[in-house]
Amino acid sequence: MQTTYIETQQISFQDFKNQILEDYKLGRISREMSYLGRREVLTGKAKFGIFGDGKELPQLAMAKVFRNGDFRSGYYRDQTFALAVHALTVESFFAQLYADTSVEREPASAGRQMNGHFATRSLNEDGSWKDLTAQKNISSDISPTAGQMPRLLGLAQASKIYKSVTFEGSEKFSNGGNEVAFGTIGDASTAEGHFWETLNAACALQVPMIVSIWDDGYGISVPTMKQRAKADIAEMLSGFQRKEGEFQGCEIIQVKAWDYPALLDAYARAEQFARMESVPVVVHVVEVTQPQGHSTSGSHERYKNEERLAWEASFDGLVKFREWISNYSIEIDGQEEIIASAEELDAIDEEAKKIVKAGQKTAWENYQNAIRELTQSILPLVENLKTQNTEIEGYVSQFTKLVSKAKKDVFHLARKALLATRGTESAERNQLMQKYHEVFETEKDNYSSHLYSQSEWKATNVKEVKPVYSDSSEEVDGRVVVRNNFDKIFEKYPETLVFGEDAGNIGDVNQGLEGMQEKYGELRVADTGIREATILGQGIGMAMRGLRPIAEIQYLDYILYCLQGISDDLATVQYRTKGGQKAPVIIRTRGHRLEGIWHSGSPMAGILNLSKGILVLVPRNLTKAAGFYNTMLQADEPAVIVECLNGYRLKEKQPDNIGEFTVPVGQIEVTKEGNDVTLVTYGSTWRIVMEAAKELEKLGISAEVIDVQSLIPFDLSHEIAESVKKTNRLVVIDEDVEGGTSAFILQQILEKQKAFRYLDSDPLTIAANDHRPAYASDGDYFSKPSADDMVERIYAMFNETNPQKYPAIF
Repeated sequence: MQTTYIETQQISFQDFKNQILEDYKLGRISREMSYLGRREVLTGKAKFGIFGDGKELPQLAMAKVFRNGDFRSGYYRDQTFALAVHALTVESFFAQLYADTSVEREPASAGRQMNGHFATRSLNEDGSWKDLTAQKNISSDISPTAGQMPRLLGLAQASKIYKSVTFEGSEKFSNGGNEVAFGTIGDASTAEGHFWETLNAACALQVPMIVSIWDDGYGISVPTMKQRAKADIAEMLSGFQRKEGEFQGCEIIQVKAWDYPALLDAYARAEQFARMESVPVVVHVVEVTQPQGHSTSGSHERYKNEERLAWEASFDGLVKFREWISNYSIEIDGQEEIIASAEELDAIDEEAKKIVKAGQKTAWENYQNAIRELTQSILPLVENLKTQNTEIEGYVSQFTKLVSKAKKDVFHLARKALLATRGTESAERNQLMQKYHEVFETEKDNYSSHLYSQSEWKATNVKEVKPVYSDSSEEVDGRVVVRNNFDKIFEKYPETLVFGEDAGNIGDVNQGLEGMQEKYGELRVADTGIREATILGQGIGMAMRGLRPIAEIQYLDYILYCLQGISDDLATVQYRTKGGQKAPVIIRTRGHRLEGIWHSGSPMAGILNLSKGILVLVPRNLTKAAGFYNTMLQADEPAVIVECLNGYRLKEKQPDNIGEFTVPVGQIEVTKEGNDVTLVTYGSTWRIVMEAAKELEKLGISAEVIDVQSLIPFDLSHEIAESVKKTNRLVVIDEDVEGGTSAFILQQILEKQKAFRYLDSDPLTIAANDHRPAYASDGDYFSKPSADDMVERIYAMFNETNPQKYPAIF
């Protein structure tokens, strides 16, 4: 069992003194970083700055109770905390400010995030997991206010899971579930729904979570009294306070940001509650100051009056900390002892400035050296082309006059030179072109890699295992196939768990999890409240800690409630850390071909456009869905799997190798061969397309039907183009709105696969009306493509080319 901060604090006065002075020095270093960082932005060496000045003391106190294995999901002002837990250095702070693309120099995001967005690296270079219990962990920050909160819930819940669940390798992720998840948030962001949903869920689940609210009284310029029902968030949260003997609610601690001893006590108590009792805690840190205002984009003098500014100067945490140190004295063995004299504190202040300046200088030189090396590799090759085109000398002159050069300037120069010398064959031009392609690949990796997994466990590497059928294979409802497959999954993978609305006790609304909770327990097959954003957050956080969660969003339409988290957080995890973190959560949902506005599967276009970084899988039946679950549990990428809601009661033959067969991602399936036209579709619409294809056969039109199966990735081997090459006609049929998924599919086929070369007729899309479907079967018929619609519109293609053979219907 881990000890807590309270239990380890029996120290000598000398050790006490050293700790105080170390904290003061680190606080001063952090403050000087904020000061110098702002100057770097205002002098044009960086684009934007947002800093943590004023929050130094509470973050130092929080860091003291943050232990190996713990996780933080936080706010972009936690630089002092990141320094204190050794997740940040002065050099890496400035490297991020300059957007240095080196992982070694800027390990949090390799220049992909603006400053203040912290992360530790959970993965080795090959994408395998590090031992997370041997390091202090920061889950990669995101900018959307309160967007970090849902993930925090999952990070905390993982500890509760690990108290009961072990598997091969689980010792890398948890020490018996004794870890705490720490969250930080600005007070204005507590007006966001994500904050309340997360705290509500944490109080219901009773997970070890400490949320720190940095309350500086403003949300940029808007004062707290206009942000919430009450200015005092602790007072608002009083109803969440747990009662003795009840396993609900949380502890609420309020403390002043400038009161160092009280902060140490507050966080020591918070740790005790969270780590020892698995109780969520809110630490409301009040009277926080912002010495430089919100960010470099404006001045707080615009919205703070002189009285407020004077108060902030007097109650600055570091000013009050210095006062406390100066006034502290104690008698030991008849001798008065002090912590430090004014001169000693002055010396620390000066040393902090020197340390920060030296770190900034190193970071700037490293950043500039990378640009200089790029310039030196390109500029001489461009200059070699001066004799071949008179314009090039002007380009070089413009480039050399630039006071500050960026990589884009070097690339612009090279591309202008290659454009100017187009059509010219020379050794000099070939040298430039070769070097350009070489450095372009480097920068492509710097700016565009790791949107999807690049490890050996990426989904496209999972081998296909076909379903096996025999004479004894049983015809069952589709829901039985997926249920029995889940049974095998939970048996095979102890790290796998599923949770969602009605997923547990009744085995989900369509009974695809029937009996699973009874067999595997409430921890692994769990019901949740109606709170989609934090269902997703549970999945992200637990996946970041080595578990394999299946987060169930009851219906496809409900994904809109958590689309922000899917888009801003989950989809960008690998990208924004350049392969430093991953969260292979599977989002299970159901939809397609439904009646009524709210269960009609209409968000597909939004999911495709907003979720690049996540696999989007659209199986046409429940056997295919089961195969996708088996595939993704062998992969290390997140995915959305959309089951066909109208397929649970349709009969399917259950494979003999249930739980073992896989469906490959990025591969289509030709479900009916034909010669005259290629029909491309997915999901439940496939059954209607197959019906239409049979009708077309009666009309003398041989249709080839292709089930896309996987929208992201899409037809990696370009088999659809081969089909179009054979049939010379293409129709994309979709239940999404016009310009939605059908437009995406068409772009992939015509542009990426270049199938336009084989077309004898204009490509056709048959999509739903732009409104959502009206209710009942008539609503589906008139709102989305019916078999009649498909037959008539495809027949019209042939009528256009051969009206005698295919006379008009209308």
